[in-house]
Amino acid sequence: MTPKDIHDLSADEWDELNDPRPEGNDFDQVVERAISRRGFLSGVLAFGSGAAVMGAGMLKGTTAMAQPASRFPFTPIAAQTDGTIHVPEGYSWKTLVRWGDPIFSDADGAYDSAAGVSGEFADRVMGENTDGMELFNVDGREILVVNSEYTNNKTNLPHREDGLPGSLDDVRILQHLQGVTVMELTQNADGWSVVVDSPYNRRIHHNTPMVFSGPAAGHDLLKTKADPTGMTSLGTFNNCGSGRTPWGTYLTCEENFNGYFGATSDVSADEMVMDGFKRYGVSTKVDSGRYNYHGFDARFDIATNPNEPHRAGYIVEIDPANPEMTPIKHTALGRFKHENAAYAIAADGHVVVYMGDDERGEFMYRWVSNDVYVPGEDTSRLLVDGTLSVAVFEDDMSGRWLPLTPSTTGMEAAHIAAFTRMAASKVGATTMDRPEWIAVHPNASEAYCCLTNNSRRGVLNDDGTVRTNAGGDPMTTNAVNPRETNRYGQIVRWRPEGGDHGADVFSWDLYVMAGNPTVHTEGPNAGSANINAGNLFNSPDGMQIDSTGFIWIQTDGDDDNEGDFAGMGNNQMLAGDPVTGRIERFLTGPNGCEVTGLTWSSDRRTMFVGIQHPGSNWPDGEGNLPRSAVITVARDDGDLIG
Repeated sequence: MTPKDIHDLSADEWDELNDPRPEGNDFDQVVERAISRRGFLSGVLAFGSGAAVMGAGMLKGTTAMAQPASRFPFTPIAAQTDGTIHVPEGYSWKTLVRWGDPIFSDADGAYDSAAGVSGEFADRVMGENTDGMELFNVDGREILVVNSEYTNNKTNLPHREDGLPGSLDDVRILQHLQGVTVMELTQNADGWSVVVDSPYNRRIHHNTPMVFSGPAAGHDLLKTKADPTGMTSLGTFNNCGSGRTPWGTYLTCEENFNGYFGATSDVSADEMVMDGFKRYGVSTKVDSGRYNYHGFDARFDIATNPNEPHRAGYIVEIDPANPEMTPIKHTALGRFKHENAAYAIAADGHVVVYMGDDERGEFMYRWVSNDVYVPGEDTSRLLVDGTLSVAVFEDDMSGRWLPLTPSTTGMEAAHIAAFTRMAASKVGATTMDRPEWIAVHPNASEAYCCLTNNSRRGVLNDDGTVRTNAGGDPMTTNAVNPRETNRYGQIVRWRPEGGDHGADVFSWDLYVMAGNPTVHTEGPNAGSANINAGNLFNSPDGMQIDSTGFIWIQTDGDDDNEGDFAGMGNNQMLAGDPVTGRIERFLTGPNGCEVTGLTWSSDRRTMFVGIQHPGSNWPDGEGNLPRSAVITVARDDGDLIG
């Protein structure tokens, strides 16, 4: 891969190129967990809600199983490989808003089909690479909040052949196209549209003022020359998945923040900071930053500002009803590559937030507030005071949450907040296959997490050592991550003891193991029994559960439609029935894209879906730049859609 191709790399590929993860651990210490687990896979694979009890789940190729009857209100569609969107008969889609579309009237016409958007208007238009989103009804107004995860530099800086910024103005374009867009929507006979100049509209980006809360706020690790208090910062970064709170605020999640930082000279810092750079993939190599921010904006030069990376990697709370609110970075919820945030209310009223750390071999987390949620009363401490825990999945299909406290980790509270991965390693958390979106079932006491893939799981080096995560924790196969070099991914489901999300123990199973039974006739890569030639997919990523209980699964995987991925076509959105285990394809995106982000209008008659980094010239056609966008999907008869 040449330097000019660096922006074509995925975040994992970029991490591996610039800061390779440790290659091994002593094999003798982990050999037991590296043993093949085919013998008990039939026990961990579930087919429907009763499968774990009734023993119905099984691997493809073990025992024949008929597909249960469909409850889906649509006819499944076939895989597609073209450059547009497909939905079932009786449904229609429309483009709602694309990157570069104005949310303020002074930016009308700011987008150019060849040049993109200039720095003058980059923070006045819809951001790039839409991801997580939520819709809020504020005094009868529909307010859509959408993440913009990262930029496609060759598209967003078309005047730079290599895609790298060549000036501070270029950097500002990239910085202002990322973050979060808040915009009011309206609906008429022609469909939905953005209310330009709505008082609720705002852009939150890499230079927007933020404040810190929680144990790391004000700590020396967060202090910089620009902010000697360690209480304020600028910007939110790599906003991937999202979440919402029961009190009506939006949670945006900072994921691959490490790539924004670089060094103009050798880095000198104390041992803890240098260890943190290694664990979080912040490269200390000179001129290695993925976006070249550090070349023009000294804030991102860790040679002069080594604490700046400690100010990213959090969950940020935004109030869509209050444009004057300063976003809050909640350090108590931990610092890692946050995918999304899914809430539940414990039996005693405490707020629970589930979170995944999207990197190979990292962990799943849970937050439980100290105070209870009471509608209409003060909520300001619910994401500040509480206990952060990390998950252990046992091979007997039990699990538990281990608290990350000074007594369990030997670390002070601020260090746990800033170096959460290191704290989780200390208590022996289970390394996972890239935990992506988590969804809590609204009508049942269960939750789900997409484990998207892990090409390093179970890989041995020539000297007999096994690949590890960045902290040296071995990535051997285990029951919840049962496949070596996991290409396809799986979805784990857990049920807290007593139906209480505040309980510290749970039972678990695998709702689905993606695979390809048309290529692999038996064994783990064939997938679970609810995978068939008609619903093939890989790398489950986004996930939401609608009010009826259907699980909507979005993919961000290999779409070359060849070899192991033959028959899967473009990335897609599927619907899963947790009662029967059946999964059917509902939508396919244009080739090259990721389908990501999903929410509904207040009346549940419109679905909003994100299309990120389309590889074709979608949606404007030949001769135009590709543009990520939010689309609407509705039934032609106007009936409910979730």
